Amino acid sequence: MHFSHHVYDQVHKNYILGLIKRNFEHLDSQTFMQLYKSLLRLNLEYALTVWNLHKEYLIEELEKVQRRATKIIKDCRSKSYLERLQHLKLPTLKYRRKRGDMIEVYKILHNKYDSNAVGLNLNLNNIVHTRSNSYKLDKHRPKYDLRKFFFSERVVELWNSLPPSVVQAETVHTFNNRLDKYWSKQEVLYNYKAKFTESGHRSYLT
Repeated sequence: MHFSHHVYDQVHKNYILGLIKRNFEHLDSQTFMQLYKSLLRLNLEYALTVWNLHKEYLIEELEKVQRRATKIIKDCRSKSYLERLQHLKLPTLKYRRKRGDMIEVYKILHNKYDSNAVGLNLNLNNIVHTRSNSYKLDKHRPKYDLRKFFFSERVVELWNSLPPSVVQAETVHTFNNRLDKYWSKQEVLYNYKAKFTESGHRSYLT
């Protein structure tokens, strides 16, 4: 279950980016964002729950696609990749994949899917502490990477770090908004080489 072939296949699908370049000679930021999100990023994130990456060289390869895309905008060409993302308020693909994982966990635990169709076991921790996330998941210790980076294992630690105000949201839309606000101070938002931390927790609550 290695997805390097899938990643390289997406990386080399340059025809979409070329199509945008040829048909939109003078792109402003707003138009670029609409085209990029609907035509290119959609393909880069298709079925990401299955193939979400953990190998650094593959993360780098996929991020190169967004790096090249953001250079299309004339006003952004002199900026670094991080500066371009900040200017466009465009998250890294790494951040987006983690965000997608959290959304899937929320949907499963809140029965937004048909339980017979999901086929994934996310076991809730029966021990509930004060101020704790009441949807905390049991954490296992898999021996092999094949299991360690499987969806039901890789999401546990990050999901358990979320506060009750986020995981107990009433709707998917509310969950998305609260998650984005809680993670708004994460360095990985615009720096794909960074790691997720508890940063921003206090500012979110106050």
